[in-house]
Amino acid sequence: MSDTHSIPPPSPQLIEESLHAQRNRRLLIVALALSLAGLVYGGYWWTTARHWVQTDNAYVTGNLVPVTAQAGGIITRVLVEETQFVNRGDVLVRLDANEAATALGQARGRLGDAIRRINSLFITQRQLADKLAARRARHDVIRHDVDRYRRAVPSGAVSRQILQNALDHLRALEADVRETQAEYDALDAQIGGTTVMEHPTVELAKHEFIHAHLEYARQQIRAPASGYVAKRKAQVGDRVKHGTNLMTIVPLDHLWVEANLRETDLVDVRPGQPAEVRVDLHGSKHTFHGTVEGLVPGTGSPFALLPPDNSTGNFIHIIERVPVRIALGAEELQEHPIRPGLSTVTKIRVSDVGQSIWSSLAKADTEEYQTDVYDNELTDAESLAQEVMKTNMVSRIASSVLKPSD
Repeated sequence: MSDTHSIPPPSPQLIEESLHAQRNRRLLIVALALSLAGLVYGGYWWTTARHWVQTDNAYVTGNLVPVTAQAGGIITRVLVEETQFVNRGDVLVRLDANEAATALGQARGRLGDAIRRINSLFITQRQLADKLAARRARHDVIRHDVDRYRRAVPSGAVSRQILQNALDHLRALEADVRETQAEYDALDAQIGGTTVMEHPTVELAKHEFIHAHLEYARQQIRAPASGYVAKRKAQVGDRVKHGTNLMTIVPLDHLWVEANLRETDLVDVRPGQPAEVRVDLHGSKHTFHGTVEGLVPGTGSPFALLPPDNSTGNFIHIIERVPVRIALGAEELQEHPIRPGLSTVTKIRVSDVGQSIWSSLAKADTEEYQTDVYDNELTDAESLAQEVMKTNMVSRIASSVLKPSD
């Protein structure tokens, strides 16, 4: 027999107590961890998070300036390609100008013809005025003769036949005066109260010429703003019409962020509050500093092509999002270039008071909000029209010089 003593197994009660103690320790550890996490989060929320509203539903956007055809024609040359930078006023596309040049020549001819026709009416009016004055003078002479004849007939110094002939002549002259006066009045109805240059017929022909000149000038399509070319659709040989979209110009020096915030986060958002924007392109290497410019007056639903009609009963309550416009500094954009459409993580410091919810800091004062590319077109067309009108204007009636015969 062996003298060694065997260790008795633990009782079930001790095992149960041990397991219970281990479980309590684990629960305590979990509770402590949760409490610590809660304290950490509470501290973070109290010191930082409660002062900010954050969303990753935010994107870089900007002005996309469309380049459209201002006249119809066939594309003969495309001078730019995507990613190229162009300055305002640069020629981007050229159209075949043959048809426009022909139409301009026809309009020039119609304007010259109108000037000559209306000018001839004014000259005819002056001729009729002289003719009317001459006939009235002759009428006055015969009328005086008739008066003398009537006084001389009783004494027998003038025969009644002479008086009758004078009366017949007077009536004929009166008819001639009335006829000439009617011709003068009819002509005055066409040109009275105006001048050759201001006559409606000339004005109509002049503006037809200006329109034709604009069509001709716009066969060269220019950049309305400075920026980078994108979405080029223009191809040599394409026939374009007025309004055909040819390409898009993107100015990269003026961009902003459109942050779509939940409606439950908007209560403290105000224009003028600072914002921090982290663009995925740069990651954590750079954080943009922006300013809330304003809140868009509505969610995306009312502006949709088919707005929802909740009155039909097909209704699901969801939290809507409202776009908030956040301006970015031009210097930061210059040092850290970005593009429209990039994703961002944006947060707004709502602890700052900001300005009234009804105010807006957005301004349309950068280059792409106006263009002077077309300013001189009308002036040039007006100047050319005036030259055509002066060239075809006849200032006086050519008079013939009668030389005495030998």
